Amino acid sequence: MNVPEFVDDRRCFACGPHNADGLHLEFEPDGSDGARSRVTLPPRMQGYREVAHGGIVMMLLDEAMAHACRFIGEKATTASCEIRFRKPVPLGTTLVMRGRYKERRRNVLFLEASLTLEDGTVLATAEGTFVSLGRL
Repeated sequence: MNVPEFVDDRRCFACGPHNADGLHLEFEPDGSDGARSRVTLPPRMQGYREVAHGGIVMMLLDEAMAHACRFIGEKATTASCEIRFRKPVPLGTTLVMRGRYKERRRNVLFLEASLTLEDGTVLATAEGTFVSLGRL
């Protein structure tokens, strides 16, 4: 089996500017080891009425961790992710996502992420491992 080359063609569903159906998330550095973004999820992201689908929540947390990797200069891909859903994630409300690099062991990066309301109320958290594909 051929292993695909990981190429950013700017069509990522979460952050790609060239994906007409995507969220077009924009991240900024959050300290020296993190990334931060804001998003308001539209009704098409619904699971239960007025609540975001859990898979969308997972994608947001994964994306925050991936961008934390980028801001520390690593090209990486998700190896595993563990999510804790703490409260329902509302649609139509500004959400804040943060990803933070914690440590590295050989080519494995350990990260964490959170999804909160603007007032800091924690909605979901994640811990993930990413495999480094090299320095950017």
